[in-house]
Amino acid sequence: MYKTRVLVVDDDPALITLVRGILGKTYETRGARSGQEAIQLVGEWSPDLIILDLVMSGLDGFSVCQRIRQQSMVPILVLSGRHADEDKVRALDIGADDYLTKPFSRDELLARLRALLRRARQANTPSLVLEDDWLRIDFGRRLVAVEGHEIRLTPTEYGLLEQLASNPGKLMPHAVLLQRVWGPEYRNELDYLRVFIRRLRRKIERDPSDPEYILTEPRAGYRFRGPRPSS
Repeated sequence: MYKTRVLVVDDDPALITLVRGILGKTYETRGARSGQEAIQLVGEWSPDLIILDLVMSGLDGFSVCQRIRQQSMVPILVLSGRHADEDKVRALDIGADDYLTKPFSRDELLARLRALLRRARQANTPSLVLEDDWLRIDFGRRLVAVEGHEIRLTPTEYGLLEQLASNPGKLMPHAVLLQRVWGPEYRNELDYLRVFIRRLRRKIERDPSDPEYILTEPRAGYRFRGPRPSS
């Protein structure tokens, strides 16, 4: 029987042991004590999720996250002792999917992990295609293309785009998007939403600074104005 693979990246062996103990026998886990080892294991072992520290000797977690994103869309949960908002925003902006600070509780770690894996596995989208001369969104195949070239989205990026694009023209309030994509406990995490909207715009807009698809409704939410359903 296949077990979900989780890679724990931290230069503290005690932390790796602690996390692997929390994950128990439900998951197949491996530890990496350096950024270089983590990048190698992503290619060789193909984990389903990565738990990543930021402060490590050699390659730090920010660099590791960037390099992993060049080769894989695997969900990344940052587990860090850094509490500053700028560290969280930077980590999310370069490709992390979630951010949990140390010290952490066993239950919260497991809940975050399950939520990330659930987003990665969701595939119950409608068989609908939205397209114009620039952007194509095929919900049935979970495929997004710009100018005919498929673009890679993380599960969280796709989940957010799906919520917006499947409700064209409708105002999607901040709290609604956060609850539907991340979960009810994230209703006030506006930083998450702003960062992922920025990431999506960089990937699908002709000009991210002047978006035509994902529109901001000040102090309210976002509205998707984009391709019409294809005939």
